[in-house]
Amino acid sequence: MENFTPYTSLAGGILIGISASILMYLNGRIAGISGIVSGIFNSSSTKEKAWRLAFVVGLVGGAFVYAYFFPVVVAPREYMTTTLLVVGGLIVGVGTAMGGGCTSGHGICGMSRFSLRSITATFTFLASGIVTVYLVKLLLGGAA
Repeated sequence: MENFTPYTSLAGGILIGISASILMYLNGRIAGISGIVSGIFNSSSTKEKAWRLAFVVGLVGGAFVYAYFFPVVVAPREYMTTTLLVVGGLIVGVGTAMGGGCTSGHGICGMSRFSLRSITATFTFLASGIVTVYLVKLLLGGAA
């Protein structure tokens, strides 16, 4: 494992947990990204759209701030074309709709509430990821 970063991973996990807890405490909402993003487009309330948009802007903005202060050069893989990434993103979107939520909603918020539905969904996400990596390695013959 050449990119093992336990301290930054721990710090990120703590920040995610704190953020999810604050959102639950202040808004009574689960920090599921797919639900938050879809609510921007589906909600009729301006107040509802505002907090959702602020959450997403903070999420994306935080990544840019981190990248500015801790630049890392990431080399894209040769076989990862823009089309493949877009198709993959769309498949993930369909999957979150079918699963009634995403890994952040189920894996972080649902499992912390001991929701059997979320535990099952998270197990399914992980198992699907393992199978996908295996199939990509098998079909493309390289490291996934």
